Amino acid sequence: MAEKILIVDDDRNICEILEFNLKSEGFGVECAYSAEEALKKLAGGFTLILLDVMMGGMSGYKMAEKLRADGNSVPIIFITAKDTENDMLTGFSVGGDDYISKPFSIKEVIARVKAVVRRLGDASSERKIAFGDFVINLETKELTVKGEQILLTKTEFEILALVADNPERIFSRNDIIDRIWKETPYITERTVDVHITRLRKKLGDYAAVITNRSGYGYRFNTSDL
Repeated sequence: MAEKILIVDDDRNICEILEFNLKSEGFGVECAYSAEEALKKLAGGFTLILLDVMMGGMSGYKMAEKLRADGNSVPIIFITAKDTENDMLTGFSVGGDDYISKPFSIKEVIARVKAVVRRLGDASSERKIAFGDFVINLETKELTVKGEQILLTKTEFEILALVADNPERIFSRNDIIDRIWKETPYITERTVDVHITRLRKKLGDYAAVITNRSGYGYRFNTSDL
């Protein structure tokens, strides 16, 4: 079955261009011309959302924030003319997985889409990383703690799986960037910190399993499990 992509942009020309080219690459595609329309379509089940930031009505950032608050972890790539570092960090902080600035090349969009889709399946090896009741399922991409599922975005899950699979090893921010965002050239160390902060918040009482050694980086601390 083809991977299914939802394009959300109030510019119909951009939607048509993206739809045509992504369909040519074998993807299933649907378009929505507002965040409100997109939210109604999500019951159809999508592999990925291409989401414009600046739209009439609800913004792309607000839509992403709502999806994450509702427990929806579908990967999101923001496509927008807002291209400062703070804009990018805002996109990541509300749960985005990638960020493409306008004007963009179709080749770049297709490459980024394929990279995200490929990463979705990279960890599928029918195994788990388990520390007692703290279980990371690499096949289903799920974290459960004491039997309760904790919903993570794809990027948050990948960071957690990376450090947990190498307990007590310290990963510098650049190590994490090279592993998680190797095909995304503009990622900065602040982006890593934003994702770690979100991940720790979701871990709640277990936030201390990811610790920061000042000047070195992050590690998974099994002594707190």
